[in-house]
Amino acid sequence: MLPWRRVLRPLAALLLTAAVAVFPAATAATATAATAAADARPAAGWNDYTCKPSAAHPRPVVLVHGTFGNSVDNWLGLAPYLKNRGYCVFSLDYGQLPGVPFFHGLGPVEKSAEQLDAYVDRVLAATGAAEADLVGHSQGGMMPRYYLKFLGGAAEVNALVGIAPSNHGTTLAGLTNLLPYFPGVEDLLNEHTPALADQVVGSDVLTKLNAGGDTVPGVRYTVLATKYDEVVTPYRSQYLSGPGVRNVRLQDLCPLDLSEHLAIGLFDRIAFHEVANALDPARATPTTCASVLG
Repeated sequence: MLPWRRVLRPLAALLLTAAVAVFPAATAATATAATAAADARPAAGWNDYTCKPSAAHPRPVVLVHGTFGNSVDNWLGLAPYLKNRGYCVFSLDYGQLPGVPFFHGLGPVEKSAEQLDAYVDRVLAATGAAEADLVGHSQGGMMPRYYLKFLGGAAEVNALVGIAPSNHGTTLAGLTNLLPYFPGVEDLLNEHTPALADQVVGSDVLTKLNAGGDTVPGVRYTVLATKYDEVVTPYRSQYLSGPGVRNVRLQDLCPLDLSEHLAIGLFDRIAFHEVANALDPARATPTTCASVLG
């Protein structure tokens, strides 16, 4: 065995174990800050269960955060953007692990899809709408497809907009190809952070999800991708195939857009403009570099 492999194997396992161990040790201050942010949401008109959809925007929008995200921080940019345009906007936390505050989207994709199913039911009951639209970032753009395909979500959802979604898994720029060289690391991923393992190219979850086609009838799909994505790689693996699909590379709309995986979901107003277009295609306007001012 080469010396570097003797060193890297235990080091990789140690680093991953340490990372997992850090989450339960998150400080009370972090949890308090997250709670305070959550309490502020209704004041901003977001997650307001008294909101009734208008004739112009008859469907509530449910925002689905990504891996390590949460219902607040992932949407500090997009939620107000949509609310200011007349939408009833909601966001959920899913994929929580015991003892891990703030960092969510870590549980098994199948269980997270069940949480989304229940949450959409809650939103529809509160708003009186027949259907919702879903907008998700990263895992949040892929996981809802499990709900649509296997949990009856197609009857409750009009459109799914995925922002840098992990639809066909990721190699993390080839890093996941190293897993076979580090015995035990993949087991740690599966045991402690199932959602990460579920998003690796070729995982059982993705194989099941994509078997027989990427889409289900009755749902419109939009994928927003950036060629600078360093997390879901290669970025074209985010694209979907099938009826009712629109795949968009932001750089085709604005060559100056340098957003990578996080920026595209957190504050890229070019992406936000395309989200608005996807939610209301009848009123869509061209997305250009000037859309950052909209």
